[in-house]
Amino acid sequence: MNTSTTTTRIASQTEVNVSRNAGNTTRSRRSQFLKWLRKIHGWVGLWGAVMGLLFGVTGFLQNHRATMKINAGGPVVSSVQLPVAADAFHSPRDFSNWVHDTLKLERPAARVQREKAQPVTWGDQSVMQPEHWTVRYVTPRYLLDADYWKGGTFVHVERREQGVVGVLEALHRSQGANIGWILLADSIAGSLILLSLTGVILWTELNRKRAIGASIFIVSMLTIIVLALDSIG
Repeated sequence: MNTSTTTTRIASQTEVNVSRNAGNTTRSRRSQFLKWLRKIHGWVGLWGAVMGLLFGVTGFLQNHRATMKINAGGPVVSSVQLPVAADAFHSPRDFSNWVHDTLKLERPAARVQREKAQPVTWGDQSVMQPEHWTVRYVTPRYLLDADYWKGGTFVHVERREQGVVGVLEALHRSQGANIGWILLADSIAGSLILLSLTGVILWTELNRKRAIGASIFIVSMLTIIVLALDSIG
């Protein structure tokens, strides 16, 4: 056998082997990547499962309570008038601190507002309306509003107990929640983003009907945009 022919065959076989090994390495890396991605998708989904159920139920209630007339029970409202000295407060902040300490509230005020004194028409005459101070305290369990007319001798306080469904909806919005709950809700939001991305990647890598998938994705995006614009308009 010719030496050059033998050499050529060996070189060709070597190229085939190298190409085959490269293909096997590529497939192995792809397989490892998909296996790793599936694990991440599964563990992240497990982390957000319970919170996802909570957000799903409360989101459904918020979307359909009015249209479907879902009676989830309204808040329980109570109010009281608290006597104070006419010169008890020098600023809205003093007023806020007094309400916080007197009612032994566990959270700082979420909102403090000051409405300046202004002339108003009363019948056929103009009178000067004194400053009006309002303060709100918010927790998932209740909302508390207090208001005071500067120079007055009473503080009006109104408290609204949210009830079980109201508490769940407040947690859904992180309304009045502490930093721990807010960070937990943020982690669930991040999990949903990650699940969406990994789900799309897994679908495209494992499913050969990519044209159908792309069509579904485009139709979904267009539906969201159209309905959002229609709702806004």
